[in-house]
Amino acid sequence: MARRGLEGELLGLLLALAFCILCPDYVSSAQREPGKGIPGNSTATAAPSNSDNSIRSNAAADGARPTPRTGPYFDLAASKNVTALLGKTAYLNCRVKNLGNKTLNMQVSWVRHRDIHLLTVGRYTYTSDQRFRAIHLPHTEDYTLQIKYPQHRDSGIYECQISTTPHMSHFVHLNVVEPTTEIIGGPDLYIDRGSTINLTCVVLYSPEPPAYIFWNHNDAIISYDSPRGGVSVVTEKGETTTSFLLIQQARPSDSGTYQCNPSNAQSKSVVVHVLNEANSIFPLSGEYPAAMQRGGQAFLLTSPVHCLVLLACLLLAFS
Repeated sequence: MARRGLEGELLGLLLALAFCILCPDYVSSAQREPGKGIPGNSTATAAPSNSDNSIRSNAAADGARPTPRTGPYFDLAASKNVTALLGKTAYLNCRVKNLGNKTLNMQVSWVRHRDIHLLTVGRYTYTSDQRFRAIHLPHTEDYTLQIKYPQHRDSGIYECQISTTPHMSHFVHLNVVEPTTEIIGGPDLYIDRGSTINLTCVVLYSPEPPAYIFWNHNDAIISYDSPRGGVSVVTEKGETTTSFLLIQQARPSDSGTYQCNPSNAQSKSVVVHVLNEANSIFPLSGEYPAAMQRGGQAFLLTSPVHCLVLLACLLLAFS
């Protein structure tokens, strides 16, 4: 009898451990239920009195009053980081407030951080690289650094300085990007025979929408009015341009390499595999490629039914 009781306790412990591992949501939700905390640990908080409320409201009102500044400062809302397109002129702005008539004694400068190179002071440029230029109009608060034909090497931190003692600095990060092309789901896509092939090509960081996008299949331009039929393209232009290639009733002959070719960016390819279900090993083994998962979601082995059955076994073991 003692041995049987020991075996029952051991079985109960194993079931409890399995329940905690496979059904963590049930355990955590039980811990989060209101009123289920440890008795004696709850604390009562007294409601604030009217006098406390009045004191707090007065303090809040005092804190909300703007304090006038006596010296120069940066307007951060107008001095933000910049993302520039490769080869297209970039403008880094630095707005200095409250500089007033102190311009004769104080100057605003731009310094490139990677080599501590002084680029501009006020309206004057101090670099032999003619791509850089200082822009400042009299009686304005904006000190702009212009960079023509920016390259990837120009990416980095640029420092806007005010010649106070000690000097004041604001850092602006420049990120130089170029148009890129992506095909969602690549580099390989697996499609069931008879379903619809839906290829999505996205063009990012383009200064303007591409004039055209054409698709290739195995190095041949896809004809939308070919005898095969069921082929169409939908293109949505904007800051991010998207082109959808739709091929109805996929067949094995539709397998191969598809290439998206924007007019103003590099091309991108994807390999499509149309599976003949009669010869496919996937439905038999249950091993589907990642690109065939429904909505990109993985199915969990545990479900509410499994958890309830396990809980019932756990209660029987300890009863």
